Amino acid sequence: MDRATAIERLQRLHNAQAVFYAGGPAEPLRPLLTRKVVWTVPGDSPIAAVYEGIDAVLAYFARRRDMASQTFTMRCIDVLAGGGDHVAALTDGTAVLGGVTRTWSTVGLYRFNESRVAACWLLPLDAREFDLIWTPRDAADV
Repeated sequence: MDRATAIERLQRLHNAQAVFYAGGPAEPLRPLLTRKVVWTVPGDSPIAAVYEGIDAVLAYFARRRDMASQTFTMRCIDVLAGGGDHVAALTDGTAVLGGVTRTWSTVGLYRFNESRVAACWLLPLDAREFDLIWTPRDAADV
């Protein structure tokens, strides 16, 4: 996939996610994901898991939105694309969690099936910090 196509597809996804994370509907996300999409979030935080199927992925998105009280935003920094169906996107995230504004960076490695996301592997640049960010303070203190 050429870089321009990769950027356009990721922008559509990220724009739909932005609306959803701000409290909008999930329905605009459905046509951007395959029915059997797999979303992998590594680590030990409460959001770490392998989410299989569109309903599980949308529930994961909703969980992040709710944990961040609709403050979660993403900003794509750069995109790496090549001749295949995989695209890597360096993305910065920001959210207010537990009353504190938190920021992090991830690489999202996406696999597309035509124009839809079939898989995503989220790769936090600082895995330990990412786990701490997404672990509620009362859970971290236990």
